[in-house]
Amino acid sequence: MKNAIAAGLGVLLIAASVVAKEPVPAPTQVEFLNSGKVYPAGVPLSEAVRVGDTLYLSGQIGIQPGTLKLVPGGLKEEAAQTLNNIRTTLEAHGYSMRDVIKCTVMLADISQWGDFNEIYKAHFSAPYPARSALGASGLALGAKVEVECIAVHSSDTKR
Repeated sequence: MKNAIAAGLGVLLIAASVVAKEPVPAPTQVEFLNSGKVYPAGVPLSEAVRVGDTLYLSGQIGIQPGTLKLVPGGLKEEAAQTLNNIRTTLEAHGYSMRDVIKCTVMLADISQWGDFNEIYKAHFSAPYPARSALGASGLALGAKVEVECIAVHSSDTKR
């Protein structure tokens, strides 16, 4: 019995020393980011949140940078400004449009999907990010389109 207990303790000590030699993972750092290049001061959101190498962008609409005024002209003009705002936000935090891996598109009128795609293809190239789309009954500030994105800054991204 004493030999069995001693052997069991020996195994536990060996296991503990092996576990102790394994590196302890660093805690994941979460950064809440605001560059001031798109949203005006005082809006109740972070323009992006970085967790490791992944950047989560808040939804962007076609506002003129530094204001809460939509660009005039309709869906195509708003879509172009929205995607320019996304580019500005990405670049402010060291990312690019090529780092975008997923977009969620919200359209006030889903029948304008084709018009949105024309603008979208001018800002992204193949292979395109994964994407979801939905029609919405209302968007912030009466916008016609809102887009949120996830980007990963990695040398392993094959695009």
